[in-house]
Amino acid sequence: MRATMDYRERIVVDPEVRFGKPCVRGTRITVGDVLSYLASGMTEKEILADFPQLTSDDIHACLAFAAERERRLMSVPIA
Repeated sequence: MRATMDYRERIVVDPEVRFGKPCVRGTRITVGDVLSYLASGMTEKEILADFPQLTSDDIHACLAFAAERERRLMSVPIA
């Protein structure tokens, strides 16, 4: 099993870039963009071909960021 990636080295939030949405460092590509590409069925290889400024580690950092955000969401009981 692989250790959890420290996404903080690759994911940044800058109010001046994409309205403060979390982005891959040095790009204007948001975590949400990457997640949407993956959810639509694009493979990591396809994303990397379309966005050569990204690396495999950047994609994994987006996933790690999303997983951490999910863990932090407060559970709300369904009535």
